[in-house]
Amino acid sequence: MKVKEQLKGLSPYKPGKPIEEVQKEFNLSKVVKLASNENPYGYSPAAKQAIQDELEHLTLYPDGYSGVVREKVAKHVGVDKDQLIFGNGSDEIIQIICRAMLSADTNTVMAAPTFPQYKHNAVIEGAEIREVPLVDGQHDLDAMLEAIDEQTRVVWVCTPNNPTGTYIPEAKLLPFLENVPSHVLVVLDEAYYEYVTADDFPESVPLLNKYDNLIILRTFSKAYGLAALRIGYGIGHTELLQQIEPAREPFNTSRLAQVAAIAALDDQAFIEKCRDLNQEGLQQYYDFCEKYNLEYYRSETNFILIDFKRQGDEVFQFLLERGFIVRSGNALGFPTSVRITVGSKEENAEIIDLLKEFVAQ
Repeated sequence: MKVKEQLKGLSPYKPGKPIEEVQKEFNLSKVVKLASNENPYGYSPAAKQAIQDELEHLTLYPDGYSGVVREKVAKHVGVDKDQLIFGNGSDEIIQIICRAMLSADTNTVMAAPTFPQYKHNAVIEGAEIREVPLVDGQHDLDAMLEAIDEQTRVVWVCTPNNPTGTYIPEAKLLPFLENVPSHVLVVLDEAYYEYVTADDFPESVPLLNKYDNLIILRTFSKAYGLAALRIGYGIGHTELLQQIEPAREPFNTSRLAQVAAIAALDDQAFIEKCRDLNQEGLQQYYDFCEKYNLEYYRSETNFILIDFKRQGDEVFQFLLERGFIVRSGNALGFPTSVRITVGSKEENAEIIDLLKEFVAQ
């Protein structure tokens, strides 16, 4: 038996160590995971109640069209319900786009480093990958435009970007969109949209009125705190979404995910609270970095990338042995940095105390 050649050079996604494994390995009674950009404040109580109410219906397949949540999201973002496509997390929308649009005779353009699933899925489809290095942690939009040619099918723009937390202001995004050829799909990945506070962050949904070649990705996994249920969505033009819809698996969002998302959208007070607390948490890290002269990127997400000028794996291991799981920058394209999810005020204070010990060594 033989699998695709391009799979031989790929590694499956490797999640961080589970909390239970770390507890056992280092004989710890408490372990805090700040590695996957999950919401430390959980999720809306309304979503919890909706999940409990739905447990009586687990024998039934979910609505394959995601009809009710579709209407709810459409109203929330201000589009027609047929301008939405739902996925098992926004990760699956990325996979659907790649399946629908990429092949061995095409190429795709993206920043580097950025969210790795763009490249991963494009490689599986055999497409040529054109990576454009970040400049000072920012997308080099001019260089990305130069990388586009007649065989380009998709350009990926992660804003705010993972793993840097940086964003593309409206004054830079609009000229970029204006210059992308009409045959190229621009994917704006806004997984951290609900955390953004920057005044010049563009409102992307109205841009759909001008650009047919645009899809916006959002998710319920981050600020909404529903990562375990796996539900995200794409927003685009009806005709385009109808063309890529056949690449979507049937029943790809569960009943629990759909009802939880509906309830979560109704509780915007929870999102506002999480956004405010996240800003306070980021400030804790900013103050620490400033005091110890550590380089970092100001973040519009719920994580921060800090450069310790030492191997990221070394910082990672130091924290792991003391009960904090973070992400080493070695796997993210920043080998002397670590990416830390903003936790609760108390969790942030605890890990910062440990980091003070580390930098004092």
